[in-house]
Amino acid sequence: MTIVEIVDAHQGFKLVTDNITTRKPRTLIWVVGFVTFFLSSILDNLTSTIVMVSLLRKLVPPSEYRKLLGAVVVIAANAGGAWTPIGDVTTTMLWIHGQISTLQTMKGLIIPSLVSLTVPLALMSLTSEVNGKGQDSPNILASQQMAPRGQLVFCVGIGALVFVPVFKALTGLPPFMGMLFGLGVLWILTDAIHYGESERQKLKVPQALSRIDTQGALFFLGILLSVSCLESAGLLRELANYLDAHIPSVELIASAIGVVSAIIDNVPLVAATMGMYDLTSFPQDSEFWQLVAYCAGTGGSMLVIGSAAGVAYMGMEKVDFFWYFRKVSGFAFAGYAAGIAAYLAVNNLHISLPSTLAQVPFLSGS
Repeated sequence: MTIVEIVDAHQGFKLVTDNITTRKPRTLIWVVGFVTFFLSSILDNLTSTIVMVSLLRKLVPPSEYRKLLGAVVVIAANAGGAWTPIGDVTTTMLWIHGQISTLQTMKGLIIPSLVSLTVPLALMSLTSEVNGKGQDSPNILASQQMAPRGQLVFCVGIGALVFVPVFKALTGLPPFMGMLFGLGVLWILTDAIHYGESERQKLKVPQALSRIDTQGALFFLGILLSVSCLESAGLLRELANYLDAHIPSVELIASAIGVVSAIIDNVPLVAATMGMYDLTSFPQDSEFWQLVAYCAGTGGSMLVIGSAAGVAYMGMEKVDFFWYFRKVSGFAFAGYAAGIAAYLAVNNLHISLPSTLAQVPFLSGS
């Protein structure tokens, strides 16, 4: 959170957003979708949503079309977060606890995640809002200046985030050590850049720390403590046994978790699943854990309240629950189901990305 806050304070994301120059409605919907998808695989999906919705406010005047673009951002952010270990809180939890590994997850889930984005985008491209006339809007972004050496801060900040899985593979230390190490490097860098400039205090780490969402971190802590209580009481084990007895296939259990995550927050759901099934039931990188990572990540797009990204978009664009349900939920569900079908197809046909990736030294270990 702090690294992203510092990059944002330096207007570093202008490097990404300045390159979106198209104003054609149908093209813009695809560009916004894919930029958010890849941004969200590095940042968390909440931050990506805030960055992209802020950008849309400057690109597109208030309209039904802009609301749809915001919904595309939510779907793309959730899809993008599902296929990397640092893209979403739930995949990060599964990665830290050893249920999934870096390379296998990226190889196994990138195709389903892309499918879960492209299906809604293709369907939305056919709607009347997108096929309406594009309104040209003045480029307000040009008036905002990037802070001094904002490009350097952006590159170091994103580099620090991407470096975390590499750090874990090289040292075997827990991921939070890698993240704090990256923050330390950024702290030294920003202090050196702004040394002696009292008016630029807000660009330094201590100020950024005061602006981050501490309540969010405490919320996650509370959820994990609550779920641990249920696990200690043996309730989760009983629930797992009940599901095993009544739902024969693991694919159905994982898919159901995704559907429920549209209503309930996906963090407690995944935490509960980890308490219900241990690594002896399903070993690391088994089909079940990868499906849980995908379903919990993308299932939240089906309702606007189903993910942190959706709630942020709801607040920023003043979208109500029923508008999203009428206009977007069907597309999101189609993408979710198509992604599960793609995952099962890829797994059963054993289509895999080129195995040359596995030769890269830090990726093959995990």
